[in-house]
Amino acid sequence: MFVPSAAVAQERDAVTIVRPPQATLVLDRDEGLLGEIGPQVRTWVRLVDLPPYVGQAFVATEDRRFYQHDGVDVLGVMSALRDNLIRLGGRPRGGSTITQQLVGAMNLVDRREISMSRKLREAELARALERRHTKSEILEAYLNYINFGHGWFGIEAASRHYFGKRAADLTLPEAATLAALPKSPVRYDPRAHRAAALQRRNTVLRLMAAQRYITEAALRSALAQPPRVAPDDGFSVRAPWVVEWVRQWLAERYGLNAVNTGGFVVTTTVDPRLQEAANAALERGLARVESMPGYRWPHYGTPAARATAGHTPYLQGLLVAMDPQTGNVLALVGGRDFRDSEFNRAVQGVRQAGSAFKPFVYATALTQGVLPTTILQDAPISLPGGRGQRYAPQNSDGVFRGPITMRDALAQSINVPAVRLALSVGLDSVVATARRLGLTTEIPPYAPTAIGAADVRPIELIAAYCAFATLGAYTPPRVVTLVQDAGGLPVYEAPVPAPAQVLDPRVAFQLVSILQDAVERGTGTAARRAVQPEVPLAGKTGTTNDNADVWFVGFTPNLVAGVWLGFDRPQSIARGAFGGTLAAPIWGLFAGAAYRNLAVPAPWQPPPGLVAVRVRRRDGGYAPSDSSDATYTEYFIEGSEPTARGIAQRVMRRLRLWSPLR
Repeated sequence: MFVPSAAVAQERDAVTIVRPPQATLVLDRDEGLLGEIGPQVRTWVRLVDLPPYVGQAFVATEDRRFYQHDGVDVLGVMSALRDNLIRLGGRPRGGSTITQQLVGAMNLVDRREISMSRKLREAELARALERRHTKSEILEAYLNYINFGHGWFGIEAASRHYFGKRAADLTLPEAATLAALPKSPVRYDPRAHRAAALQRRNTVLRLMAAQRYITEAALRSALAQPPRVAPDDGFSVRAPWVVEWVRQWLAERYGLNAVNTGGFVVTTTVDPRLQEAANAALERGLARVESMPGYRWPHYGTPAARATAGHTPYLQGLLVAMDPQTGNVLALVGGRDFRDSEFNRAVQGVRQAGSAFKPFVYATALTQGVLPTTILQDAPISLPGGRGQRYAPQNSDGVFRGPITMRDALAQSINVPAVRLALSVGLDSVVATARRLGLTTEIPPYAPTAIGAADVRPIELIAAYCAFATLGAYTPPRVVTLVQDAGGLPVYEAPVPAPAQVLDPRVAFQLVSILQDAVERGTGTAARRAVQPEVPLAGKTGTTNDNADVWFVGFTPNLVAGVWLGFDRPQSIARGAFGGTLAAPIWGLFAGAAYRNLAVPAPWQPPPGLVAVRVRRRDGGYAPSDSSDATYTEYFIEGSEPTARGIAQRVMRRLRLWSPLR
């Protein structure tokens, strides 16, 4: 007879079930799984929350006398010994109970050790567990501790990854499939070994019927159901930069250890369909750029493009999509390959905005009363620069157009008129406008800032355009709406969005009207062509002087999205690289796919206090009787509308925009 030592007896008396560390779950807005945070993928689930047949499947398969023994099944051990003697040299059959397996899963013994002393110690500890805990508590712990393969521990993680659902929603055949895995997670993997997994599943079902856990009718129905597993390991969509952003957000509030082990459940704002569209559009668009004639940098996926120390030598990109009414981030891709670089270019990076910054200049001018029909001068200027240098802004095509309306200057993204306008309305005022719209990076009040020389955080730039889409209301971007603890209690609930009115709605509508022109007949036409014609659309391209950063930020009344391309270490992408030719097509791919799921919004309507007037396109002059293509409808704040060309000329003179700067 085995007599335990004093040390073993003390350990036996102290043994109890301890919940292991649990991963934090990150869910999309539909509660689909985006990812887990923590060193071990496990989420504790209560036995009472599972269908009865889940636990029964494991009992029938692993320990049929579970409810009769005291932790050690003597009959089972004798049967195993007999079978092993009969088979002589075959694979030995174990006689371990569920309780003994739990002892091993809790690392109270090392089950890799093949010795009589280990078996006896395991038996003593199993009996100790049985004395301290109920059968239900032991079965619950077992279901939450065991390894289901691929680093997935516990029934909840296994259910989410194999079947894309919570364990509470498992069907009988799915429960039987999971009950097959403790015997061999590799051999009976339903993804890698479909036939073996099916055969073992059916064995489990027959054992359940033989032990009267299910009826013959239920058995026949379950056997007839073909095996199915969730695609992509049960993730609703791949969004690694979102998961990492959430991890950092949580760590700042609750500490990294709590995030890694505390079992939080985080609901995000991510729309899985839009996230999938963003992933696909950016991947396809970047590959297209690399295939263009004359592209000379390493192509992603080739040996020359191998990342070293987190540096990626290949072309990068980002895409962020938001709901302009709430600030909810609907999709976010922070780079090209999370395995190569976890750096979130959308949230952590700063880049020059190029011409995507110009709407802040024009919004400032419209706020100060400058008319959309005001004539600006597109002519050479020379300004004092730093260190005794002169600053002479150039247009991207090297052409100066002379007099041009403010509308056309922005729609066609002409640089020199934007600089002139910014100097006239005041660079400090332009910076203040950008601040009101959520930009927090340093924006120096220098002339080059007018055409996007300042660094911006991409997500802030894109979020600023929400104030255009909503006709003046700004809501900061957010990604987390709810955090629950491991017990399901809320520890954080996002407040109801409270938009701040940062622009006069009339001014915002005037700007939207101009940016609609930018996609209809200006630099953003590639985006317009890719999106359903019934979708109202506006937007702005952006390109830095050295073609190192290209942008397109586009918006509708219910969607704002921005695309950026460039290298982590800024360098020219290619000769002739522009936001309109590289970024806008990617935006169009995304938005075209998005509006296969999103409702098409009604067009923007002019708010009270605006007057619609027919004017000539060439000079903004009043054209009351002309409805040809040479005219269009312009919107003026009530009281400023022209009844003749002279009004526009007087406003132009008042602001001294007619005088060439030298």
